[in-house]
Amino acid sequence: MRELVDLSPVLTRLGARFTAAGFEVHLVGGSVRDALLAAGSGGGRGTGVVPGDLDVTTDARPEQVLGLLRGFASSTWNTGIAFGTVGAEVDGVRLEITTFRADRYDRESRNPEVAWGDSLVDDLARRDFTVNAMAVSLGPDRTVTDPYGGLGDLLAGRLRTPGAAVESFADDPLRMLRAVRFVAQLGLTPVDEVVEAMTSLAPELGRITPERVQVELSKTLLQHSPRAALELFVATGLADVVLPELSALRMEIDEHHQHKDVYTHSLTVLDRAIALEEADPDAESPDLVLRLAALLHDIGKPATRRHEPRGRVSFHHHEVVGAKLVRKRLQALRYSKDVVESVARLTFLHLRFHGYGRGEWTDSAVRRYVTDAGDLLPRLHKLVRSDCTTRNKRRAAALSATYDSLERRIAELSAAEDLARVRPDLDGNAIMEILGIPPGREVGEAWKHLKDLRLERGPLAPEEAEAELRSWWAARTGT
Repeated sequence: MRELVDLSPVLTRLGARFTAAGFEVHLVGGSVRDALLAAGSGGGRGTGVVPGDLDVTTDARPEQVLGLLRGFASSTWNTGIAFGTVGAEVDGVRLEITTFRADRYDRESRNPEVAWGDSLVDDLARRDFTVNAMAVSLGPDRTVTDPYGGLGDLLAGRLRTPGAAVESFADDPLRMLRAVRFVAQLGLTPVDEVVEAMTSLAPELGRITPERVQVELSKTLLQHSPRAALELFVATGLADVVLPELSALRMEIDEHHQHKDVYTHSLTVLDRAIALEEADPDAESPDLVLRLAALLHDIGKPATRRHEPRGRVSFHHHEVVGAKLVRKRLQALRYSKDVVESVARLTFLHLRFHGYGRGEWTDSAVRRYVTDAGDLLPRLHKLVRSDCTTRNKRRAAALSATYDSLERRIAELSAAEDLARVRPDLDGNAIMEILGIPPGREVGEAWKHLKDLRLERGPLAPEEAEAELRSWWAARTGT
């Protein structure tokens, strides 16, 4: 394994510096794991380059680490020093150097009782999974330490804990969400013991702060193929604790896609949205907003389910209810305001396309579609196309052709009008001058009326806009 890790000059110099001072120092955890994956999952001849920031462990105490880095690192930071971690940058390489730990957990919170350790093997024993419990010495011997079979698990695609999974997850329930993420990120399959422990301890996830849950959920969604991870998330009951709206979709049958339930449909929409996103050279990728919207766009269906005559099921206004549920859940998970509002708006708009039949879109409808979507329009295009998951090839082709037609209409109208910035033909100052009124609520109402006219009829000549404004004012004031 040591041949697979390309020890950069920075690590070689760091090792020499610590060894000369009488300390052990090792590349550890995810840095070793990722180096092995870069080299061909530990079995081929890949690049061997250690990706990303580097994790290092040592028997030196934090204050000793800071002393050894003085004059060696261009900068250091000690935000994690209470947990034994010193950050440093050397020749543009970022390092996190952590003292051996022998922590204990109180199991009422995920905060450990920090205790320094004296043994590398003991330090590795407290780590979350065997694939993260490997180390390579940075000293001249380049000793490999893999006491829990992490390399074998990496080769076999297994996800195991160094000790008993129940004990590991009881110590830190966040590890269960990390297991979910590693399914997506590394393509590993958790062994039965891990799945059983996740299932039995799922309620313990309630001890974890929403911010930490959100970080792990986001990291999972941002992987190339998160579907299997999300299925584990739901099957083990973890979703019931932190995202119950996703679990609730399993029992609801979608009236448009009666061959599969809404839960399966939502995962398929996510798969399709990721494919469209990754194929678009102009799109941000990975796109958290689009992926959250694809996953959650139908979460209003359980609350709006109605049984209709002849065995049909309806979900009227589920997009309205869904937008409210999305906003509430994402706020609870401490997502930023921009993310919350963007995902909620996409959820609210995702059915708009289906309201226009076979493509009988007026200019007014096109303007409102573009204006309501705003800068979310490219994402809305991808979401709507992804939502058309029917297996009926003729229907799928018709839906695709209809949406192609809509996009052409948008392009044509955009070439004639600035749809990205639809404004009334008269601004607030002109409104006040024509009507002889001061700033206030009435100016805003007049502005909204003129904007509605602009959306309905397109650009108006100044004299026509003024006549419409005076007519509206006369009707409003009775003069």
